[in-house]
Amino acid sequence: MNYQIASLKKLEEENKKIGKLPFSIRILLENVLRNHDGFAITDEHLNTLVNWNPSGTDKEVPFKPARVLMQDFTGVPAVVDMASIRAEVIRKGGDGSKINPAVPVDLVIDHSVQVDYFGTNYAYLNNVGLEYERNAERYELLKWGQQALDNFTVVPPGMGICHQVNLEYLAKGVIARDGWAFPDTLVGTDSHTPMVNGIGVIAWGVGGIEAEAAMLGQPIYFTCPQVIGLKLTGKIPPGCTATDMVLTITKLLRDYGVVGKFVEVFGDALDFLSVTDRATISNMSPEFGCTVTYFPIDNQTLEYMRRTNRSEEQIALVETYCKDNLLWRTGHEQIEYSHVLELNLDTLEPTVSGPKRPQDKILVKDFAPQFSRLLEAEYRRNYVPVKQRQEQAWLYEGGSGSEFTYENRPTDDVIQVETEDIHSVRIKIKNQEYVLSDGSIVIAAITSCTNTSNPAVMVGAGLVARKAVARGIRTKSWVKTSLAPGSKVVTEYLQRANLLEDLEALRFHTVGYGCTSCIGNSGPLPPHIAEAVDKGDLVVASVLSGNRNFEARVHPQVKMNFLMSPMLVVAYALAGRVDVDLLNEPLSYDPNGNPVYLRDIWPTQEEITDTIDRCMRTSDFKEVYDVIFDGGDDWKKLTAPQGKNFEWNEQSTYVQEAPFFKNITSEPLPAQDISKAKVLLYLGDSVTTDHISPAGSFKADSAAGTYLIDKGVDPKDFNSYGSRRGNHEVMMRGTFANVRIRNRITEKEGGYTTYFPTGETLSVYAAAMKYVETQTPLIVLAGKEYGSGSSRDWAAKGANLLGIKAVIAESFERIHRSNLVGMGVVPMEFPGGENAESLGLDGTEIFDISGISGDLYPHKLLNVKATKNNGEIIEFQSKARFDSAIEIEYYRHGGILHYVLRGFLKK
Repeated sequence: MNYQIASLKKLEEENKKIGKLPFSIRILLENVLRNHDGFAITDEHLNTLVNWNPSGTDKEVPFKPARVLMQDFTGVPAVVDMASIRAEVIRKGGDGSKINPAVPVDLVIDHSVQVDYFGTNYAYLNNVGLEYERNAERYELLKWGQQALDNFTVVPPGMGICHQVNLEYLAKGVIARDGWAFPDTLVGTDSHTPMVNGIGVIAWGVGGIEAEAAMLGQPIYFTCPQVIGLKLTGKIPPGCTATDMVLTITKLLRDYGVVGKFVEVFGDALDFLSVTDRATISNMSPEFGCTVTYFPIDNQTLEYMRRTNRSEEQIALVETYCKDNLLWRTGHEQIEYSHVLELNLDTLEPTVSGPKRPQDKILVKDFAPQFSRLLEAEYRRNYVPVKQRQEQAWLYEGGSGSEFTYENRPTDDVIQVETEDIHSVRIKIKNQEYVLSDGSIVIAAITSCTNTSNPAVMVGAGLVARKAVARGIRTKSWVKTSLAPGSKVVTEYLQRANLLEDLEALRFHTVGYGCTSCIGNSGPLPPHIAEAVDKGDLVVASVLSGNRNFEARVHPQVKMNFLMSPMLVVAYALAGRVDVDLLNEPLSYDPNGNPVYLRDIWPTQEEITDTIDRCMRTSDFKEVYDVIFDGGDDWKKLTAPQGKNFEWNEQSTYVQEAPFFKNITSEPLPAQDISKAKVLLYLGDSVTTDHISPAGSFKADSAAGTYLIDKGVDPKDFNSYGSRRGNHEVMMRGTFANVRIRNRITEKEGGYTTYFPTGETLSVYAAAMKYVETQTPLIVLAGKEYGSGSSRDWAAKGANLLGIKAVIAESFERIHRSNLVGMGVVPMEFPGGENAESLGLDGTEIFDISGISGDLYPHKLLNVKATKNNGEIIEFQSKARFDSAIEIEYYRHGGILHYVLRGFLKK
């Protein structure tokens, strides 16, 4: 079949620069060329890309993605917003059914399954049962959207993780639509959307706010990026994995600084690097800080498409289009990059990262001494050798002998013995006795699409398990183990290789098909472990094959979290602690007292490759994905509302109409300066969206907890913040409620602040509501990398509802800055080299910010006056981080969706 194309080759005949452009810029250029309309996408945009400046520019470019990807944590509020916009259109006398996505949207329900049950053959079924019990209201909303919204599909629970499903099935490489052929591009409401860059698809994570605008046909505008070339040479050496590679790259790119930039990979290593290895790298783009980590399409891409059951017709389209339109990698390109970084893969060593940032790289050989240093630096504790800890541990005696069920879990008191320096607990429960101490591993999770999409490390983990079982060693009793594959294809090939039974012998049973521990859905620790950790004040650890290890993310009781390959997750679960030299000390001892070392159970690359070749089949992908949208019996039995307009249930604690669009005015009010503002939070560096809008569990005495209890919800049914993103009442109470957040205007750790009119310490929510009553605007002071981490739109929505008008930080992460603009909050940067502390601010001041009203333009310097209680005045200028003219329009309207809604109402 013949298709029209926006020809880059023809453009190159007129301008030879095109052949030296990075592939990622060529795709942006094609996008602008094809969508050029002289209004939203203009000649200036085209010229900016044709004459791309490697040194950077402040000019903006538009991007119209071919499709949108969502997961359910961010997808639920997006569907709530769509339904809320429909409701407002109806109130204004319009036809709400005309509000639909303008481009295809795929929503994958993958963020809701929790690891309540583990280590048993019934864990999966019981966890799924609890998932539906907890999330029925949310799933009813999504099932309503599946039938009510055009261009909208839902992948039901239990089918896989959105990025792995995208890589294995949804991604096309090249799309044929309406007589045109063009590159497959997308944005996703999850930070790790760039994973699909590994198969040659330009995609990145955006907040739900931006994604909804893209769904409604709005271009995404952003500053034309620099492109950093990452040159990979050599091969991954024996004993190392793709995970070691990506953690090394994370450190390399973070140290250089690639926030807001594109990264494009080239070099001889690409001739050998599989798509799944590439995807492992691309997945962690947000950990690097960059927007994308792009791998151009080549023979490896086609081979992966063939293996994953893409049709020969589709593969031929990809090859022909890319070769004809300057998007095929030959390895002989002479591309001009903004800068080139190089990594020789031959130099890789076994690596982990932690305890709270993905870029905190630690070589496995240095892990034990580094743990000692971390313990002293972070917790002011001297490291105590394991033997001494065991000898001086105080006692926990437990075990009632009663049957263990979800509702009836044994809880027994810990008996404390006076020991000032030893943080250890000796546990006696039923027929077991062991010591839990600083450095003990309480969670070992094979989780996250970062690694579960990569057969090499998954098969490798199975082979480590097989060899461990053969040597007679098992995971330690205190370790909560879990296996959460990113798609059912993983289960198919592990079963065929008979590796699933070896993993299960070590209690790595499948607990669900979702993100689980990587997003904080670790579930509760066993009661005796949880109590011992609390009463012993233990600094325990998790090991996981994920991409995020921010504070309190994996589990609120686990203070140290380390990222690593699935193979090392199994190894450390066997050791039971992180302060062990895996390369030289025994993992454990067999039943005859003989030591078993890591080298004894580590598979060769040949073993891994042979197993993959023998056990992975193209037919697995066909069988799994032919029924991807059907769902299981629970989904089929779920009763959802019908009709084009959603019927809101005022009693629901999961789904409520969004308050942002009610009674919207036909025209926006003029932008106003900020007068007599108070500081709600004064924060330091690296404040993540997990700090701002946590996704995990919360306690009964939290603001969100008391709200739900007042609504008649039992604490055991709280679920998580992430699961309740469809209810703004819960989410605004959860904003800045992370138990590890440190607000410098109060001594109390967690989501607390000082309410200055009375001097009392209140929850952030309670104080904000008092300020709202008196119409006092609020601001946040912060350090570097404010808003790093997940693309969490509620981090901006919650700030809006708390009455925060501006955030003044040293620097912002890309997605959160955009989300703040999208919710009508001004992101501002301290003058170069300055911060709140250097300027003499302590957070008690009254702030006046001028320059917002009147002529507002990108990067305008706003005047800030901070008045202290004694009358002293500190004045400085702060750059408004509106990066484009369209962002100022969004801000003027009170948000991007308000802008879109007003445009629709005018039509």
